[in-house]
Amino acid sequence: MAGLRPLTAVHGALATQDCASCPIRHRAVCARCDSAELGRLESMKSYRSWAAGETIALEGDALPFVGSIVRGCATLTRSLEDGRVQMVGLLMPSDFVGRPGRATAPYEVTAATDVTLCQFDRQRFENLLIDAPQVAARLLEMSLDELDAARDWMLLLGRKSAREKVATLLALVLRRAAADARPLRADLPLGREAMASYLGLTIETVSRQVSALKRDGVIRLDNGGRTVLCDDLAALMIEAGDDADGGMPG
Repeated sequence: MAGLRPLTAVHGALATQDCASCPIRHRAVCARCDSAELGRLESMKSYRSWAAGETIALEGDALPFVGSIVRGCATLTRSLEDGRVQMVGLLMPSDFVGRPGRATAPYEVTAATDVTLCQFDRQRFENLLIDAPQVAARLLEMSLDELDAARDWMLLLGRKSAREKVATLLALVLRRAAADARPLRADLPLGREAMASYLGLTIETVSRQVSALKRDGVIRLDNGGRTVLCDDLAALMIEAGDDADGGMPG
């Protein structure tokens, strides 16, 4: 990611990076920290990386850390009693992993791409929340945003057409990864099979809808179909069943 200085890996752990130069500094849980709070966070943080496909946390296992995705994308999945697995969420840069007050992982967290995590010891972070109101307020805000996103996803899975579902996912990835670049450009963190699982579609349907959006000029594909480009986000949002601001049209 642009602006992220190289970090040296040591047995999966990464050297500490200065918070002031962090690419997610103004979007993550530390976004509103004053200097004292930021200093406390810096004193307890460490970096760790996982390669694509590696498990970050197992569902039901102890989770001794919490933290923020610095780069890359991870998936959240839940397993059913009969062995079926359902993807229930995506974690992208600045998203928070883990929950203070919960000692175990409610989902399996897997690196969809190479992932770097800025992590904090869970107990030390919980202690910080008691007397760090800016951190606690930001975490609450992020949790409420996550709740809103989950409700939006319920709408997508229950009411949207296949074309709208695929367009919604592409718009989500582009808006999170491409910032203000024009054209919007992002590497897709998920393959067609994972996209199908996440959207409740078949692989063939996902491929057809991606091809149709490309044929209709809504998106362009590069890098063997692994990179999506969009010249007109408003047009993509309309295909997603949303208006240009992300709300449902009236």
